[in-house]
Amino acid sequence: MFLNIEKRRRMMKQKEKNTFRKIEYTRKESFYLIVRGLETGIVAGLIAVLYRYLLSLAESGLMKTLDIIKGSTVKIALWFSVLIALGVFVSFINKWVPMAAGSGIPQINGEVKGHLASNWWQVILGKLVGGTVSVFCGLSLGREGPSVQLGGMAAKGVARITKADKTTELRMISCGAGAGMAAAFNAPLAGIMFVLEEIHRSFDKSILCMGIVATVTADFISKLFFGQSTTFNYDTANIPLKQYWMLILMGVILGVSGVLYNIVMIKLQDLNKRITKIPNYIKMPVIFVISGAVGLVMPQILCGGHSMAELLISEKPELTVLLVLVTAKFLFGAICFASGAPGGTLYPLCILGAYLGAIIGTVAINQFNLGEGLWEEFVVLGMAGFFSAIVRAPITGTVLVFELTGNMNNLLPLAVVSLISYATADFIGVSPMYEALLERLVNSKHQEPAFRKTDEKILKTYVIPIGSPLRKKKVMDINWGKHCLVVSIERDNVSITPKGDTVLKEGDELVILVSQRRFATDNERLEKIIKGQ
Repeated sequence: MFLNIEKRRRMMKQKEKNTFRKIEYTRKESFYLIVRGLETGIVAGLIAVLYRYLLSLAESGLMKTLDIIKGSTVKIALWFSVLIALGVFVSFINKWVPMAAGSGIPQINGEVKGHLASNWWQVILGKLVGGTVSVFCGLSLGREGPSVQLGGMAAKGVARITKADKTTELRMISCGAGAGMAAAFNAPLAGIMFVLEEIHRSFDKSILCMGIVATVTADFISKLFFGQSTTFNYDTANIPLKQYWMLILMGVILGVSGVLYNIVMIKLQDLNKRITKIPNYIKMPVIFVISGAVGLVMPQILCGGHSMAELLISEKPELTVLLVLVTAKFLFGAICFASGAPGGTLYPLCILGAYLGAIIGTVAINQFNLGEGLWEEFVVLGMAGFFSAIVRAPITGTVLVFELTGNMNNLLPLAVVSLISYATADFIGVSPMYEALLERLVNSKHQEPAFRKTDEKILKTYVIPIGSPLRKKKVMDINWGKHCLVVSIERDNVSITPKGDTVLKEGDELVILVSQRRFATDNERLEKIIKGQ
């Protein structure tokens, strides 16, 4: 009897110790996430700012070069010789650091999901040099996608230098990507939403905590260097509620346009890869020469699209000019993207969306006698809708355009157009752009899972969505896999230690211990199990 009482007393003391240890750990973890977020935001922000500065110098240098060579056959011939040489140089950068080629967002996605492993300092160096050279040569590529990758790789470098565990490293890479986007767009909320909606596609409190700190820090650093002004400033003119049917129609048009954009971009990239008889050190200079020719004829469509944005805001071009510019920008951008040159598509696609919105707005105003002040409203709605259809991230699209304009009065129409365009693109069934690019990247590399050297485990959080086949099931009735272990269930802000007979509910956050060696495979399988795919 005495022994049983003593045993219970020891058990109670142990439970008490475990409870206090858990509370202390939670407090320490929150502080730890904030510190890691600050580290990530500072380093990712500085790298993104450096890249943004280099690209501004490159674009300015390009415009000065075009002014110098104008009208001189000898100077034009010399410029084209430089373009060929730089094209060869960029092709060798891509060969040296394949993960630095292209946008960079699919590479970060692959890194976080365990499909790819990049050398962080090589990617940063390759992206900085290759991206700057590509923009100096006029290729229609933006800074935002590369900034996402640069931010993620900078965070990975910090994690490696400070010897962080693999769970923390993956979180830092994700938050670094969001910080890079925040610094590039001056949009911290869009940065963290991009991480949650596009990269993780789930709500992870740890990512949210670290990510908010990282994106706000990176945005602050960016504004120290480039100021606090928003990209687009305009006076809001409210669309009459009885005319909201036009927003639905606009969403459908942008959704279909986004699908066509994805199809053309992916098909051209596939076509470029199938041309194996011509080496890249020849194909890349050809694209650079095309860029040189475009610069002589239509310099407005060069680089990311800042010239087109200024033209749109300051001059409000006529419908014919809008159609010519959007068509030329789309075709030129598709060719540049297919080449695999280091550079992004996020800002160019935003510019295309803005021009599509301007075209729709011009037609709507002329046909339905709407106020001229609504033209700017259609421009920003086009940007949000086109982004949502291509990336399949309507919340990010809405928040991004809100932060770019600094205008809260357009949130309702932004949400309507973004959701309709997203639903339209999703209904058609073409894969989101970066998801399709990641699939091709992983298949083309035939790469083993990124983590193979140690037996360290990774903690991954999954949220059980509404309608999941796991709801109302017991933990012991689910085949989690022999390399995975459910270590905690977060329900209504309470941590539950899972047992075999614990019944899962919708909204539960599952914290699962996953083998590092099999992370890519197990993570993909768990996502399918939880979502019922």
